[in-house]
Amino acid sequence: MPKMKTTRGAAKRFKKTATGKYKRHHSHKTHILNKKPTKRLRKLRKATLISEADMSRVKAMLPG
Repeated sequence: MPKMKTTRGAAKRFKKTATGKYKRHHSHKTHILNKKPTKRLRKLRKATLISEADMSRVKAMLPG
């Protein structure tokens, strides 16, 4: 059986942490920023963990 291929789009979006969880960045941070409050943009800067509901799908896209 051949090796499983990594989904390249997922590899660029998610990073695995030391504990085995996956880190992601927030959306809505690229354009039309004038109408968004500074407080909201500040909160969107920090990366966060993916939800438990999405964990199985991300693991399937990133084998190994």
